Amino acid sequence: MKEKNILLDKTLLFASRIVKLNKYLVTQKQEYIISKQIIRSATSIGANANEAVYGISKADFIAKLHISLKETAETEYWIKLLFLSEYITIQEKNSLLEDCLEIKKILISTINTSKESQ
Repeated sequence: MKEKNILLDKTLLFASRIVKLNKYLVTQKQEYIISKQIIRSATSIGANANEAVYGISKADFIAKLHISLKETAETEYWIKLLFLSEYITIQEKNSLLEDCLEIKKILISTINTSKESQ
């Protein structure tokens, strides 16, 4: 039986939210630039976390998670910009940032734990 991975589950759900946000931004708001940026960074969080699981070494695992962490920071930036540019509401911004922060905390904790056990 496959073990549940909270990080992978949360990043996949977050990416799905961003894909839906992208669809909304393009179809309803005719916004094409920021929506492309956020979809790239947000979906990269989970993609790199998934790659980390199959890393060839502990160092590779940590490096991939660091990339995910950097992509999380970039995604936070795009969320804030979408709000400041009045493409999303404060409730949407806060909800997305809450999910992003939760993923960031898991990534930081996993990276720190992995470094300690090297």
